[in-house]
Amino acid sequence: MSHHLFDNANIPWQTLGNIEHLHYSILDIDRQNKIVDVVFKFAANRQIVLHRHKVLNKTFVIQGEHRLYEADGRLKEIRPVGRYTSSLPSDEPHREGGGDEDAIVFFSIRGNDGVFYEILDDNLNVIATLGMQDFIDLYAAQTR
Repeated sequence: MSHHLFDNANIPWQTLGNIEHLHYSILDIDRQNKIVDVVFKFAANRQIVLHRHKVLNKTFVIQGEHRLYEADGRLKEIRPVGRYTSSLPSDEPHREGGGDEDAIVFFSIRGNDGVFYEILDDNLNVIATLGMQDFIDLYAAQTR
């Protein structure tokens, strides 16, 4: 079987504030059903900020390994290319990152009127949140 590399050169990658090792591109927002479709790129062999998923997330790994880490940085799970996952909301904090190459992962975020993600410091204090309006604003800025 041939190995094919995903070409992401035409994706308009954005950064999210000062969150390191993470890029995103919002593909679509369904305001009525509160669904945000976005691709995230996690840097190779790096971990992003500690956070919690407060709504349903459906993911599909397009490139690389999508790695999930415990709050203390220990490797928790490796999701290879082609893995589809449906993750329920959780209060369990974690970090995410790429394997030996950047990971590109499609997320379909199934939200509500509240918080989608809580961003945490190393003491598990909430330092920021992201919700539907935040993604709407990010999408508007991305398409300008």
